[in-house]
Amino acid sequence: MRALIHVVLAWLACATLAHAAEKVVDIPTRPGVTQRFLLVEPPEAKAAVVLFAGGHGGLQMDKSGALRWGKGNFLVRSAPLFVANGLTVAIIDAPSDRQSTPYLSGYREGAEHAADVKAVIAWMKENTKLPVWLIGTSRGTQSAASVATRLPPGEGPNGIVLTASILSDRRSRAVPEMAVDKLTIPVLVVHHQEDACRATLFRDVPRLMDKLTSASRKELMTFRGGESHGDPCEAMAYHGFNGLEKDVVARIAAWVTAR
Repeated sequence: MRALIHVVLAWLACATLAHAAEKVVDIPTRPGVTQRFLLVEPPEAKAAVVLFAGGHGGLQMDKSGALRWGKGNFLVRSAPLFVANGLTVAIIDAPSDRQSTPYLSGYREGAEHAADVKAVIAWMKENTKLPVWLIGTSRGTQSAASVATRLPPGEGPNGIVLTASILSDRRSRAVPEMAVDKLTIPVLVVHHQEDACRATLFRDVPRLMDKLTSASRKELMTFRGGESHGDPCEAMAYHGFNGLEKDVVARIAAWVTAR
């Protein structure tokens, strides 16, 4: 079944990208630093999304957009589905000064990461003329949430989506421990009820939802079923919405573009 899922997603990628413009973009951020992302633009997009992979986040993207790491990540492998649902997609890599171990580990909550993403948001707004949302999965939720809390209105995203959020963590701040109570933008929390990763257990989701006191719009979107293989904290487990990609992405896209 896993092989079939990837065949279907690969077919969707080919069918979708045949009608979409795709390019690798490098933009300057901090002095001497550039930020690379893969941009995919469907015709008549309704919004733009910046996708943050989990783990160490170092996709090691080359100039053609090929990745050395992270191709199986939930958001990365599902990028064609976001495009198929009418969203312009930017798959973001680690910046040029974080292209070796530990990549984004220990960096996602800092001011430099926020500066890099701020530049991406500004570029996306200027060049697409669309509202820009940040979508993170697993440790990528630490990027999306931290950046959103650091950037002032007008410079930050129009909204954020947190999938398989880091809810408990001994190495760094979990998302509920960030200043998400100050967020006034829309926040969508997406979680698998059977997620068995100790940092993202479904029982801890209320800690996050209760903290979102100022969001202009918020919702918890839950899923069950699919398939789970291997490490419960990896992308082919329930943690990565394995087998549910099409439904999860369609519902996220509908929420992001709702008027």
